[in-house]
Amino acid sequence: MSGVSFVPPVREIRDFYGRRYRVGETDRDLLGRSRRWMLWAAWTAMLVASVGQYGFGALMPVLGTTHGWTLAQGGWVLAVWILCQSGTVYPAARLRSRLGLAPAATMFVGASLCAAGLVTLGGSTSFVVVLLNHGVLGGIGAGLVYGTCLGVVAKWYPERPARTAFVSGAFAYGSIPFVVLAGQFARPGSIEAFLGVAGLAVVLLVGAAALILRDPPRYWWPAHVDPRAWALDKSVNPGLRNNRPPIRRYSAAEMVRCPESGLLYLAVTCLAAVILFDIAYLAVFATASGWSAEFGAAALAVLAAASGATRTAEGWAGDRFGRRRVVRVALYAGGVAQLLLLFSGQQGNAPLLLLGAALAGGAAGACYGLLPGLVEGHFGEQPGLPNFGIFYGAKSVGGLIGVAFAGYAVSSDGYPVMFVVAAVLSLTGAGLVRFLRQPGRPRLPLPGLAEPLLTR
Repeated sequence: MSGVSFVPPVREIRDFYGRRYRVGETDRDLLGRSRRWMLWAAWTAMLVASVGQYGFGALMPVLGTTHGWTLAQGGWVLAVWILCQSGTVYPAARLRSRLGLAPAATMFVGASLCAAGLVTLGGSTSFVVVLLNHGVLGGIGAGLVYGTCLGVVAKWYPERPARTAFVSGAFAYGSIPFVVLAGQFARPGSIEAFLGVAGLAVVLLVGAAALILRDPPRYWWPAHVDPRAWALDKSVNPGLRNNRPPIRRYSAAEMVRCPESGLLYLAVTCLAAVILFDIAYLAVFATASGWSAEFGAAALAVLAAASGATRTAEGWAGDRFGRRRVVRVALYAGGVAQLLLLFSGQQGNAPLLLLGAALAGGAAGACYGLLPGLVEGHFGEQPGLPNFGIFYGAKSVGGLIGVAFAGYAVSSDGYPVMFVVAAVLSLTGAGLVRFLRQPGRPRLPLPGLAEPLLTR
């Protein structure tokens, strides 16, 4: 009988809110190894998925020389990449769920499209060719990698939402080597080879992660945590102390009919417009203010590092102080950062510019790190983060405002106007989050505050 393996009993249970959980199997029962392999494989792929976003910002100062483009043309390529990347996350999640696609399928396609886009960006000076290959196809590829990685990690760590923030952090700080090297080697005559090597790195790292990533069964829950206690007990789930659980899980169709979803979508649009403006034009602004291209790349690297680092800490902050409150404070800080960047550039103060870049990146990282938890706390979530994908898609609108249209505004009116507009947008986003409420939860007046009855 020693050769007979024990199969743990599997059952499906529901918690107080009616949410479903599949319990009984451990990660080792399903994978033969720890679920940490899924976490680190997704993290590795995300390290190179953002090259087309943060890395493109480092290339902006030299594209006019190497490709003969205007600032507005470079802005449009990045804006289209952002639109396609963010717009792919939700459809990819739905497609994988409906067709039962393995993570490897979308990861391999995503890696190929990203690499082809980078090679085209280095080898072609045609604006239309680069717009289609790098902007459209490369953006779709990055969205496939981003959505697949976050979705897989969210499924394997349903009781630890901070793990998705940790993985999304790699999307920011993973681009630092590319940004720094771009400041040194992205020059006429060398940019083609440089971007070719970058494309090869994307294929290798994302391809290796694709061979490892697997999905758990639907509604899987780790066997060592009681899901019913986790849903109600603050000692088991510390996040409940300052974050109310959702009333129920909303489908995407139900969610978009809630007025609260429009409020959050607008807030994310404001956030995206501000941080994408910084990513696209910070290096250009630094060189226009009298610094070297290397310093501009360093400032962008500081922004990316701060954006990635704060995402790993925001899970703790969101549990301790409340996700909505932390996001609101971060948006206020992001507004201050825009004015700090403008002032430091006008005064030629390099340390102050780096401080502003760190503050802007940290503010954006805090918001994006907490966004999946914020969506789940208000609208519930289905396995694979499809609801999150809808709000992440607001990044596409923000990209048009903060990158494409901002390019024309900078060319005609200069940087001061756009930095002030960015500050206003960030403060507006903070105001919108302040009025965010959970849909379906009745607003009961406190005892003693009801209006007195009319007397004769």
